[in-house]
Amino acid sequence: MLMASGVMVAKPNDKLLNRPYADLKRWHLGFSVGMHVQDLNLTHNGFLTPDGEKWSLEVPAFSPGFCLNVLADLRLHQYLNLRFSPGIYFGSKNVYMMEYYSGEVMKQDVKSAYVVAPIDLKISGNRLHNVRPYVTTGFMASFDVTKKRTDYLVFNTCDAYLTIGMGVDFYLPFFKFIPEIKFCFGLSDILKHNRPDLEDDMQTYKITQSLSKVKSNMVVINFYFE
Repeated sequence: MLMASGVMVAKPNDKLLNRPYADLKRWHLGFSVGMHVQDLNLTHNGFLTPDGEKWSLEVPAFSPGFCLNVLADLRLHQYLNLRFSPGIYFGSKNVYMMEYYSGEVMKQDVKSAYVVAPIDLKISGNRLHNVRPYVTTGFMASFDVTKKRTDYLVFNTCDAYLTIGMGVDFYLPFFKFIPEIKFCFGLSDILKHNRPDLEDDMQTYKITQSLSKVKSNMVVINFYFE
């Protein structure tokens, strides 16, 4: 009887496991709120205008945007989950255009509202009390629903990203709280090179002609509630 009662007494450093069977469910549902920053990888081609101008473009600073997602999580294995988290990202980025010789500077504010459809493979480690780290890898399609307008640069509506990320599952008494950071690398050239709207405005079209390709990158920080 003494031995049995000794087993039932908890050790001082033992912790109560919250939601001990949560990871055994086939499906998990949730949502997330977060923020992100957008960047552009600009590739110049050394174009010179008939007037001898040479333009260089860059995105010198990041402006944080807002994102909202819903989540469906399918358990594949003890350590593997397939996650689908469609949502919408609101953001902007400022593109600065500088003429190489005169130092003339122009600016374009690029606003965007992306409808995204990420699919990720979640690879989890072992659970330690109420904490479980993980990494993700996946693919994300995006569709920009912002109304297009005539400007120095116009970008394609659709894009695709390769994504990698990491996060931690925190098991709380009634739900899991999951902070996550994800890096998104654009796979396609999003710059619209064919600009019939600028055929009579070569002073504006010269900016597009100065670039051979443009790819989009993002860093996303999400807080999931599952």
